[in-house]
Amino acid sequence: MAVHNVTGELQRLGMSGYEAKAYVALVLAAEPVNGYEVAKRSGVPRSTVYETLGKLVGRGAAYEVRTDDDAIGYVPLPPRSLLERMRREFDRTIGVLEDELPRLASPPPARLVHSLGERSTLLERAEDIVTVAEGELYMSGWPEDLDVLTPGARRAEERGVAVRRVVFGHDGDRVGWTTEHRYSSPETVEANLGQRLLVVVADRSQAVIGGLTTDRTWGLYTDDPAAVLLALDYVRHDIAMHVVADRYAEHGFDEFWSDDHALRLLRGTADPSRERTG
Repeated sequence: MAVHNVTGELQRLGMSGYEAKAYVALVLAAEPVNGYEVAKRSGVPRSTVYETLGKLVGRGAAYEVRTDDDAIGYVPLPPRSLLERMRREFDRTIGVLEDELPRLASPPPARLVHSLGERSTLLERAEDIVTVAEGELYMSGWPEDLDVLTPGARRAEERGVAVRRVVFGHDGDRVGWTTEHRYSSPETVEANLGQRLLVVVADRSQAVIGGLTTDRTWGLYTDDPAAVLLALDYVRHDIAMHVVADRYAEHGFDEFWSDDHALRLLRGTADPSRERTG
């Protein structure tokens, strides 16, 4: 009965029935035995015993040795060593499954991107994410568009949200940390872009991005991390530039901004044929 139990448990740990019987026969032999003896003692058919022993050798559960008469015999990996090896392999397998199975059970969520083709729809969707912001809210745009969002931004600030805005023009109703964009003028930026840009990012998790003119609106809502990060950095970089400008105002920053050829190329106010290389 003990032999039957052992072979059954070895099968539960991955051995085939023939492999388990052959291994137990090697342990009971207590000396090197050849394939014929293994077949006789284990009940594994002689036609498959050498294939079975080869599999045990392949998994490290048995070894080939030379007997006194220079024949090939087989000895088992000691049971304690076999069990330790099986325990390590089992633990390693469980570790892999702990990492991989949840990924199968919870596939990555589909990311949303949908178009917003009207000014009212664009501003309503922007107001939606202003309303649900919990930690931080970044906004950039022209006063005529941001003004619609100001009441919601003020309520967000009152509930503890860090509100940071870049306004292209004069902001007569400031909320949070407001930066009036002065490099370049709102008129120049709108002329270069061909539209007014509106960017609203909430909690680094969702964003509304749009462009508005007197007769046309385009826009989108997204929770795609790449698009949200780009929108967030667009606003943060504008704020950072003005922080630097204020810090170095007395060291000729305005002249540097106006006259540096590389910066003028980036703004589209310089002749590209003069661009330096090398």
